[in-house]
Amino acid sequence: MVRAAERAKHPATSSIWLDSERRGRTRRDGQPDGLDRDKIVETSIRMLDAEGLAKFSMRKLAAELNVTAMSVYWYVDTKDDILELALDAAFAEIDLPDPDRAIVWRDDLRALAESYRAMLVRHPWVGAIYNTYLNIGPHALLVARAVQDITMATGLPPAGQAGAITAVFQFVYGFGTTMGNFRRKCEESGITQDEYFEQALAVFRTEPELEDTLERAKPVMEARGGATVDEMWERDFRFGLDVLIAGIETMVDRAAGA
Repeated sequence: MVRAAERAKHPATSSIWLDSERRGRTRRDGQPDGLDRDKIVETSIRMLDAEGLAKFSMRKLAAELNVTAMSVYWYVDTKDDILELALDAAFAEIDLPDPDRAIVWRDDLRALAESYRAMLVRHPWVGAIYNTYLNIGPHALLVARAVQDITMATGLPPAGQAGAITAVFQFVYGFGTTMGNFRRKCEESGITQDEYFEQALAVFRTEPELEDTLERAKPVMEARGGATVDEMWERDFRFGLDVLIAGIETMVDRAAGA
């Protein structure tokens, strides 16, 4: 474990994807039957989804796999390695445009954004570690390239493309992370999202200062529509994405001198 200790001195730039030995490590004789890196990552994701990042540990992972901790350490050096692998596996769930057809940027941007948000909601832990690692695994790079292709197809000048990518995907990241955390909070509390929402409204109505805030927001909430919290999430997300796409269109026209 000397190498793991050495990497800990420079955690910001350490990555399993930059180390060929760690990246390519496979099963060897003497390891438990049925244990491989794919199973370790799959099990890790299931545990992270069920219990969250704070409760995840190498000891618990080994117990879940019914192996010794040393068996797990043959495939990965540290918990960070597992989290990097799990993070990239989550990115594999994002639907990408068909590479054999031309980009239709508005449709493809919406579809990719929807799929990215859905992944973040399914895996709330992704939002918590997204900025912890370099995110240069193979699936993350495929997503990055698809985003680049879509952004280039918008007609934005190169100087504006990075800003457009940031605006759209930071919006999706924030929305998806918030939505995933809210759902997890409700599940842990044993109530539905709608029940939580109603309880929150009831609290607001009991406090004069909070009730005033609620009354000021009432026209917006009524105009927003949606009979359930899920419907509110969907309406808000799609409208926010429409605003960003309209902004890109405006900036394209401005660059063209329209």
